[in-house]
Amino acid sequence: MSNLFTPITIRGEKIRNRLFVAPMCQYSVNREDGMATDWHMVHLGTRAVGGAGLVMAEATAVSPEGRISPQDLGIWSDKHASVLEPIVNFIDSQGATPSIQLAHAGRKASHKRPWEGSDVLTKENGGWDIVGPSSLEYDDGWMVPEELSIEDIDSIVSDFFASAVRSVQAGFKVLELHLAHGYLACEFMSPLSNNRNDKYGGSLKNRCRFPIDIVTAVRKAIPDSMPLLVRISATEYMTEGWSIEDSIELSGWFKEEGVDMIDCSSGGNSADQDLEPYPGYQVPFSSAIKKEVDILTGAVGLITDPYQAEQTLRNEDADAILLGRELLRNPYWALNAQVELDGEDSVWPPQYVRARQ
Repeated sequence: MSNLFTPITIRGEKIRNRLFVAPMCQYSVNREDGMATDWHMVHLGTRAVGGAGLVMAEATAVSPEGRISPQDLGIWSDKHASVLEPIVNFIDSQGATPSIQLAHAGRKASHKRPWEGSDVLTKENGGWDIVGPSSLEYDDGWMVPEELSIEDIDSIVSDFFASAVRSVQAGFKVLELHLAHGYLACEFMSPLSNNRNDKYGGSLKNRCRFPIDIVTAVRKAIPDSMPLLVRISATEYMTEGWSIEDSIELSGWFKEEGVDMIDCSSGGNSADQDLEPYPGYQVPFSSAIKKEVDILTGAVGLITDPYQAEQTLRNEDADAILLGRELLRNPYWALNAQVELDGEDSVWPPQYVRARQ
């Protein structure tokens, strides 16, 4: 049996294999109300049918202001949770583990969808006021965020807590926090986007206080048996910015607060980042954090080949593989990968097995 198709148990959850569907924004809410649609049922359900071990819903906003675009998925009300419930049930019925990523976009909120140009949306054009740790825009031409007060920060932490409770109510079995890619928590962590002089700014520990507060609150909101993952940008590819050494320190603090796995991505907080991606370019981050902190890690980013994924696990550079765009191209990647690696088809749905024979 390959490592990729060996089950993994995290806290009280046994996941059938180590191939996880990475959270990928779909920008497909019809009425701009954050409610999941048939698109989400088919998109997520297809990846469950396709044999993945864990299927993660996209970055799901904990408040309307936390959306990247007006068409983002949300979970800021009980109705959002009830609409997600049938999708969760279908994923579970196919043997995959349903998961959700909770997010707040911070200063990168209020934009058009990518296929509409990703332009800034002002309030006059259907957008909204944005917030951040400091009044520093992401790039020229972007809106300047309003600096969050201590009371505002407490309110957002409460939003994460409430959204985590709703996620459990909807039936999700694994929860991930989006603390990467230049969104709100990531903005607090970086000295390039946080110039506060209170308890949420200055030293590394102070800049990490906000994401740690979120983790602490969410860990209290969910069952002790429920795995908690966090996605971080392990580096922001800037000389004076966030580094892998910072990520190692932060991952240790997360471990103390009850985080079970670090989902290791990178970049996204600086428009001037110096990044030249190559196949598996983020695997060294996963490997370093896993070895230095002794915590489970997930590898993500330009992993497209079954043997590449398998070797990453065999080298103990990660404990799980998260696929994104490769599963957009081929939602049934896992079915063929298991046959290629193991000569087995145990994850094939019985309705599809005749295509294997």
